[in-house]
Amino acid sequence: MEFCDITSETKVYPGEYLLYKPKMEIVVCGAYLPTKDQIRALMRGNLIEDKIHNFQKIKLDKKERKKRAATRCKGCGGG
Repeated sequence: MEFCDITSETKVYPGEYLLYKPKMEIVVCGAYLPTKDQIRALMRGNLIEDKIHNFQKIKLDKKERKKRAATRCKGCGGG
């Protein structure tokens, strides 16, 4: 897992996981507002709003992404 700073060329999408540096916690992006230099995110059920430089994107390589991917429930499957 690698963390990278968010720049003006970086794309951040709602629903994406980010690292919130002041608390060192993983949060879910709610809104990316580059014109206001802010990101709104959910942290432990609370909405936070802070400057973009306080967040970092999370990069996973293919191996890590596959390892962390959720599988479907097999309960309803036929056969």
